[in-house]
Amino acid sequence: MIERRHFLQLIAGAVVLPLTPQNASAQSATKPSPSASSVRPLAERLAAYAHELRYDRLDPTTIERVKAHLIDTLGCGIAAFDERPVRACREIALAPSAGTSTIVGTSKSATPDLAAFANAVAFRYYDLNDVYVGRPSTHPSDNIAACLAVAEAEGASAKDLITSIALAYEINCRLVDAFDLSDRGWDATVYSLPAVALAAGTLMKLPADKLAHAVALALNDHIPLGQTRSGTLSDWKGLADAEAARNAVFAAMLARGGISGPEPIFEGKKGVFALVTGPAQVDVEAFGRPGVPFRIQQCGMKAYPVVVYGQTTVRAAVEVAKQAGDLARIAAIEIATTKRGYQQAGSDPEKWTPTSKDTADHSLPYIAARAMFDGDIANDSFAPEKLADPAILAFMQKITVKEDPEFAKPRGNAPSTRITATLTDGKRVTHQVDDIAGFPGKPMTRADIDAKFRNNVGKRWPQARTDGILRAFWQLEGAADLPSLLRTLSI
Repeated sequence: MIERRHFLQLIAGAVVLPLTPQNASAQSATKPSPSASSVRPLAERLAAYAHELRYDRLDPTTIERVKAHLIDTLGCGIAAFDERPVRACREIALAPSAGTSTIVGTSKSATPDLAAFANAVAFRYYDLNDVYVGRPSTHPSDNIAACLAVAEAEGASAKDLITSIALAYEINCRLVDAFDLSDRGWDATVYSLPAVALAAGTLMKLPADKLAHAVALALNDHIPLGQTRSGTLSDWKGLADAEAARNAVFAAMLARGGISGPEPIFEGKKGVFALVTGPAQVDVEAFGRPGVPFRIQQCGMKAYPVVVYGQTTVRAAVEVAKQAGDLARIAAIEIATTKRGYQQAGSDPEKWTPTSKDTADHSLPYIAARAMFDGDIANDSFAPEKLADPAILAFMQKITVKEDPEFAKPRGNAPSTRITATLTDGKRVTHQVDDIAGFPGKPMTRADIDAKFRNNVGKRWPQARTDGILRAFWQLEGAADLPSLLRTLSI
């Protein structure tokens, strides 16, 4: 299992890379170390790992976490079913003739790539699904949509589905551990391209050589720009990983049809290492296997529909508000966060005047202000009328955000936040949060996940039906009919 110290250094952005973006190009991956020439290309090693992974190589904890993250992700998707971008993408996916993969929340089907896209949009929309915090953060549960779509289309068993989800998480998270690409201007959804290509390809029963081609095809033409998460955030923030899933599923379909991809896709002189990430070493032998924990066990599960750096901000803000009493007594507020928290959610001026949900749920000033006023953050905290609330907009002008270098050091299991309020009489109220339930070391229990699922689905179904859905998905490994199981989620 990853040490908590290393996990938190990744959260804070404190891991020092061997090469900076500035000097990486001067030491291009086209000049490998003496031993590198004897190592198989990374795409081939990833493909071999994927090809060899079987359900019986998964430990009970990993199987339990797969089911937990699947249930949590489905609940997030049902919650967002009626939202405008989710509805628009669902309609686009269903426009062609009927396919073989269920659109979650309906009894209708689309092609596997479009179903993967539409479902991933719903799963991600509220930013309430899981997170793996590294260099940078990713949401590996975004990859679940593709696993569901391809498993259903291929008539795969429930155990094969579980294995494919564990595989997608493993590839996504291990590549996050291995190299950073955000400082070079690329979006973290890059990691989903090989993860989904391999998960989809294994469900299609592709041989190892075609799995490697699927990885190459997914990566070569689909590297996303980091502008997705810069400045004022658009609908695309929640759609980018869904598009990666769609592209990767289609890449696996092409590879199955005999289409080859550029190689070596990582090590080539114009490949991923040279142009996207900088040189990197990826030890596939250290990936999850019997005796080596799978990375899904180190993924956090969110309590609030906000950026990961905002999870502790909510708790700190609520406590400071309680201590202050009347919010009118507060003259100024300082939010101290990690380096990455400041960069992503506290440095752009748009964070003080968010006009969209996508900007607001990545705004520490808005998250803190709304939590202090309401005592919580929920899915409806980003409704247009709430974003335009004059009281909130005025209160946010009292807030400043700064990076605390001390937060680069391990403190708890989540990105730290300290909120300090200076009152009108000069008194200072402060509260710091370093730990949060649902993150490494404190995983959500079945009862916690069931409660979150029930809250997300609300009153869409009678309680007895919700109870039956939860029982069925907790017993997923024994399911004999995936299409019928997915259709129990029809609204």
